[in-house]
This record gives sequence, C-alpha cells and structure tokens, in this order.
Amino acid sequence: MIAINKIPFRHATPNPKPISSVPRFSCPVVDFNLRFTRKTRKKEGFRLLWVDESGRMDLIRKLSRGCLGHKSKKDKNVEAEYVNGGVDVFDDAATAAGSKMQPDHLVITVNGIIGSAADWRYAAEQFVKQLPDKVIVHRNECNPSRLTFDGVDLMGERLAEEVNDVVRRWHGVQKISFVAHSLGGLVARYAIGRLYECSTRTRSASDPENLLKEGANTAGQHLDQFYEARIAGLEPMNFITFATPHLGSRGHKQLPLLCGLPFLEKRASLTAHWIAGRSGKHLFLTDNDDGRPPLLLRMVNDGDDLHFMSALRSFKRRVAYANANYDHVVGWRTSSIRRQDELPKENLLLNDMKYPHIVHIEKRNDGDIASKMSSSVGTQVINLEEEMIRGLNQVSWERVDVSFHKSRQRYVAHNTIQVKSYWLNSDGADVVQHMIDNFLL
Repeated sequence: MIAINKIPFRHATPNPKPISSVPRFSCPVVDFNLRFTRKTRKKEGFRLLWVDESGRMDLIRKLSRGCLGHKSKKDKNVEAEYVNGGVDVFDDAATAAGSKMQPDHLVITVNGIIGSAADWRYAAEQFVKQLPDKVIVHRNECNPSRLTFDGVDLMGERLAEEVNDVVRRWHGVQKISFVAHSLGGLVARYAIGRLYECSTRTRSASDPENLLKEGANTAGQHLDQFYEARIAGLEPMNFITFATPHLGSRGHKQLPLLCGLPFLEKRASLTAHWIAGRSGKHLFLTDNDDGRPPLLLRMVNDGDDLHFMSALRSFKRRVAYANANYDHVVGWRTSSIRRQDELPKENLLLNDMKYPHIVHIEKRNDGDIASKMSSSVGTQVINLEEEMIRGLNQVSWERVDVSFHKSRQRYVAHNTIQVKSYWLNSDGADVVQHMIDNFLL
C-alpha cells in the first residue's frame, strides 16, 4: 500500500491560481511511505522534492491520481491544497488557466472549540463537487485545538488576518461567505467586524445595484451617492452558523450538559475559565476587561473601530442552524437566537423527505423584528440575554431547526449537524445539503 502524507506548504503559482508572497526558492514537500505487508512490516520510504519553474506540482498530482487511484471519477477534479494558515478546496479544472468559468465566490469555514480545519472537510468537498465553477472553499486553520481557549477576540483577530491572506492569494474572487460551527460562529462575527469596510461611490440613479443613496448634483447632472459595504474588499453574501451560542452559555439550559440545575450552572459560570480559558469567560459573560461590558454584549452593537452589526447587516443572508434537542453543548435558544416562548411548538414541525432532520424553518423580515422588539418584555429590567437578543434581531435571520431524535447519532448532535466526521456523523449530510441548496451565489 502506498500512502501520501502532505506537509503544509506555501504554494506560489501564477494566475488564476492563488498568489503567494513566498520567495521563489520555497517548494512543497511530499512524503511517500511504501508499506509491504506480505512478509514484513518494516517501513521503507523516501522523500521527493520536486517543483518546476512555475511552482506547480503537476508530476506529483499525476502520480497521486493515476498511480494511487485514491479518487473516484466523480470527484477527480476536487483539489485540497495545504497552504500556510489552512486548506483551500477547489475544482482543479475550473481554476485552471484559460478556464471560461472562474469561481468568484470565496467560502470561509470556521471550526469550533477544540476543532481544526478537518472539521469542515465533508462540507467543503460537497460545496466544490456541486458548485465547481462557483466557489472556492477555505478551511480555516488559525485557531485549532487549544488555541480555541484564547478568547473570541484574539481568535477573531487571527481569523481576520487569515482571511485577508486568502483574499490576496485568490485575487479573482469577488464575493465572500462564512460558514461557522459552534464557537466559530462568534469568532466569525468578531472577524467580520474587523474586516468591514464601507466606501462611497457615485453612479447614475438608474443603476440597479444601488444600496443606500443620497441625491447629489454634479455638473448639472443628477447622480446618486452610494455607500457600499465590503468584507475584506469582497461583496458579503451568506453568513451561516451551525449550533453557535450567540447568546453565550450562561443561563437556564444554555449549556444542556448541566441539566438545567441552578447550582451547577452557577458553578460553571465561576469556573469555566479553568477549563476553556478566556473563551470560557466570554461564553459565560464573566469577562470584565478594563471595566467594559462582556464582549458578547458589546458585539451586538458597533464599536469605535469594530463594526459588528454593520458587518452582519451587510450580508444578504444570515442563517442560524440550531439543534432542537440532544445537543449537550449548545442550547436551542442560544443557537437560534430566540426567547423561550418563541421556540417552535411540536405541532409546527416539518416532515421533509429530502431533508429528514430539518424540522422547522423560520424566515423573519425586518418588519417582524421591529414589531417584536416594541411589544416584548415591556417595562421589566432587561437582562444580558434579552439585550443580546434585541441587538442581534436588529437584522433579519433565517432560523433552521434540526432534530436527530430518530438518529443513532443523536447523542453527538453537536458534531453531527456539521458532519464533523462522515463515519461518525453522516446523518447530518441532509443538513449540509440543505445549506448548499439554499446558498446564495
């Protein structure tokens, strides 16, 4: 048996492949391990370093495809390149020089706590297989494993830096979307606040791409002034979270593992930082940096240099996938951004054969948000959770409720909803398919 171990490398290639600032003398390294199992278990191997003048690894790719035969005909063009800071997944034919249809949509996937770029492997491959000439998927790797304990803010800064690097490599992309799991959803919300840009441009009033406008007259001609929002210089399209604790983990049954017992929930708030570091403080709203309010509370409004809500509002779609049950890590209310009395009742649940684990879909427009905010709560004191709900509901959300009640994988629903590992979480494939089918391109 021949096994290929890929060592992360910086890939410098000409248009339209990613551009890298790495010096020309850098080259990829591939290990070939030859294992002979008939009479001996000794491992013999050699290291092959080869790169042509343009930096391409065509010979290595041909060897890995033709000789090893590890890819089927259906997905033979799906490439996964390990680059500094993550994994780029794309269709090799669509991104080849001279291709008529170049992918212009960059999808950034973000892992959750104690996760890695591998967590989104299945979803990334499905994206590229089904939309080969539309998307390039980048599986982020700047916050793996124990680095997820560093806090939402530090993780968000690292993610923002990595996204800028990816955009510089894939210079042909024009649109951007984020797909995040668990804590990664909070990290992505922080990162887009850092990456948000708002520019002004002047065009004719008949232009159909108008956003916000103000009347203006220049040289006797009627023109309109438009404020155009960008994320990392790209047009924001989809912001999608899976089982993300948008309201934190503090409160009744927001961390289902504690069974809703008040003394355990109170104890967890005091000790979370022992286990999850600064991220634990942020999740339980116990951080008090320089006397400021908790970070998650600050993230429902724009700050001086971080435009959290403006960035979130700039996306054409915001979607929250939430586990209705069996998620022992993130509660239903916090992942769907709802109050207890807003959770769907059992008689409203769907029964869709194509998406058997999608049990409820809610689409709310801006008018619904305004009426709900004005009629709810009344004159009672607003607690932290209510303030976050009101802040996040300044923009519209699509809420997709998921249930693995009849699945054998229900006890790992937190990972199944994203298909973290296909062999262990394959029942969540219909949820990933639902995301792709409704993805705005």
